[in-house]
Parts: sequence; structure tokens; C-alpha cells
Amino acid sequence: MTDTELEITQNVPETPEEEPDAENLLVEEGEIAGDYLEQLLDVLDYDGDLDLDVVGGRAAVSLEGGKDLQKLVGKQGEVLDALQTLTRLAVQQQTGQRSWLMLDVAKWRAQRKDDLHEVGLKAAADAVSSGQRVALTPMSPFERKIVHDAVTTVPGAKSESEGEEPNRYVVVLPDSAPATS
Repeated sequence: MTDTELEITQNVPETPEEEPDAENLLVEEGEIAGDYLEQLLDVLDYDGDLDLDVVGGRAAVSLEGGKDLQKLVGKQGEVLDALQTLTRLAVQQQTGQRSWLMLDVAKWRAQRKDDLHEVGLKAAADAVSSGQRVALTPMSPFERKIVHDAVTTVPGAKSESEGEEPNRYVVVLPDSAPATS
């Protein structure tokens, strides 16, 4: 088996001793996750570049570059979600702390976030212009949050989640409509 080509970059301050402890812990989470993913890529004989960062108070790990990486995303991100869970468990095993790191592969999550933001904006505009509620398809909590955040940027629109997991979904309403739960 050939060695996997792997480049790891980190976006951290040049003087780590000046970072708060929380930031150091998140950087450590990213490094542990990077090591775990590097081993996985070696076993699969996949090429890829890892980018480690801290975004929004979470370790963020992005894996890009290899032609085979789309296989690690799977249908609708199902494989990516499972890989993120396994990576979080690998971090937890070494740190003893629960990890909330975010993993993206082949920029799938970044694109999905952009797409869902647009879905939220369109649903909000439709709800405001029609005066009717707009129910969206079931989504994960991560996806629903993106839609809710987008809706809050549209004057005259509001959103809420309805249903039970795994079929929980977002409903977008004109601000004057009565809320339901």
C-alpha cells in the first residue's frame, strides 16, 4: 500500500501561550481528529488534505482534495454524519471530554449550508408574500438551525420546528400568523 499524501494546515495564532485554555483544547481536538482521519485515509488508500480550524467555539476539520472523498460523504451526507460521530468518539476517547467538532468532507457540508440558507430565505419570502405557512421537508437539527437562522434575517417571517425525530421539519410563517407546536 502506498502512503497517503496528506497535508495538514492549522489556522491558529503564532503564539499559542497567549491563547485561552478553551482555544487550546479545541486545537487539541482538531489535532486528534486529524490524526484519526489520517489513519483512516491510509487504511483506505485515499488522498486528501486536512484543514484544522476553530470556528464558532468548535473544532472544525475539513477533508478535501482526493478524488475518492465523495465516497466518505455518501447519500445525503449519511456516511459523513457517521464519520463525524466516529471522529468525535475518537477525540472523546483521548481527551475524556465530549467533542462537538464539525467535520466536512469534499466541502459537502459547506455547500449544504449555503443551499439550506437559500431554502430558508425563499420559504420566508414565500410565507410573507402569500400570508401562508410553508412546511419544509424533514431535516437534521444542524440543517434546521441553518434554515431558522436564515428566516430570522427576513422581516415579517418567523419559523418553528414541528414533528418528531427523525421526521422533524421547519415551518415558516408570516410574523402575523399564530404559532403552532
